[in-house]
Amino acid sequence: MLLATEVENGKMSLLDTNKKRVNRRKFRVRNKVRRVSFDRMRLCVCRSLKHISIQLIDDSKHMTVASASSVGMEMPEKVSGKIELAKLVGKDLAKKASELSVGPVFFDRGKYKYHGRVRALAEGLREGGLEF
Repeated sequence: MLLATEVENGKMSLLDTNKKRVNRRKFRVRNKVRRVSFDRMRLCVCRSLKHISIQLIDDSKHMTVASASSVGMEMPEKVSGKIELAKLVGKDLAKKASELSVGPVFFDRGKYKYHGRVRALAEGLREGGLEF
């Protein structure tokens, strides 16, 4: 019996291929963060199956400036899905960032594809007036 990480007949398992793809994506985004993060704050996205959260991080001071999450958020009755909830979380953080007068930021999506909830989060941030 072979594990998912072992090679079978010279072919990689599907699990290995997906892990490598995710790690490549994460590495590509992190390298861009290192190049750009000198003059901009970073928006770091964390996503789970139920919730989404985002932090505004100042890398020069190594501290979190503001954060928003769907965990403790009061949801209006009209929200029907996780994509709409992600957009509301983005608008909430954009409102907090505008109170702090934050300039352009870098959107660090990490290992997540710019699709679905991550895209809705970015659209909510843009609608709230945040530039990236």
